Amino acid sequence: MRKARQGRRLRRVLVSLGVVLTLIVVAVGGYSFLLNQKVASNVQYDDLMPTADAVSAPARAETAKNAVNYLLVGTDARGGVDGGRSDVIILAHISDDRKSVHLIHFPRDLYVPIPGHGTDKLNSAYAYGGVPLLVKTLQNLVAVPIDHVALVDFEGFKRMTDAVGGVDVDNPVGSPDYPKGTIHLNGTDGLMFVRERHSLAQGDISRGQRQQAFIKAVMAKGLSREVLLNPLKLAGFVDAATSNLTVDKGLDIGEMRSLALEMRDLRGSDIKFVTAPWTGVGTAPNGASIVLVSQPQMARLTAALREDSLGSYVDNVSPKSGFGG
Repeated sequence: MRKARQGRRLRRVLVSLGVVLTLIVVAVGGYSFLLNQKVASNVQYDDLMPTADAVSAPARAETAKNAVNYLLVGTDARGGVDGGRSDVIILAHISDDRKSVHLIHFPRDLYVPIPGHGTDKLNSAYAYGGVPLLVKTLQNLVAVPIDHVALVDFEGFKRMTDAVGGVDVDNPVGSPDYPKGTIHLNGTDGLMFVRERHSLAQGDISRGQRQQAFIKAVMAKGLSREVLLNPLKLAGFVDAATSNLTVDKGLDIGEMRSLALEMRDLRGSDIKFVTAPWTGVGTAPNGASIVLVSQPQMARLTAALREDSLGSYVDNVSPKSGFGG
């Protein structure tokens, strides 16, 4: 039983790179043709957005101009869309000038209002109403429109790691199997590294730190000269990133290509990982463990998203608020 539960949790790693990193890597490498050769043949499409008559998305603030928001979801259901809960929930904010990308991780146990279901854990929105309800819930929480959605399977991320020959991770939390400091991981090792929890001092919090460290390492390797200047290695990387990817029906290859070209000057240092603000853990009325929202910081995060000013927000936020990068 425990092995089965672990298997369903393989996707808990921050699999947010499926769409965004593919666009960035392809753009930086100057290989736009890969969007046709690889992405077009790999990506699957589904009804992931709320229907027009079911929700009115928040209006885009004038100050945000053409900034875009992608909801990136990793699920514990092998079918991708049907069943299960969303283990990984990330809002990718791409700035209007296309010079920065902020990947905002929302803890799955964040206790928030869910339309039609009271207040519950954020990932319960997925269980109650699939991705469309998760979109509605997050739009209400952060008051910005979500433009597109992507569902990512961890198997693709494992293949991404192996496609670049493994990665060197700066492990922030040591354990008997993985000492603190720089360690080299292949795809299988990375899977074990990010799912380990019981031997870590802070459980899920420590595991979240490991997940971000692993993703940063894969991102750095994907944007390295070793990969970008090697068409075969790059093609394998992009193929792995998109082979287990499902996006909403409104995100077509033409839009992906245009966004990739707009981000062609982006570099790894322009991409930031952050965590939505929380104050600590608590207990719901039904006895479940929950993560409590930091309301003052959430208001600041919402304002920064609406104003397309996340850079200044991240520079000034207090680490004690639960916001990490």
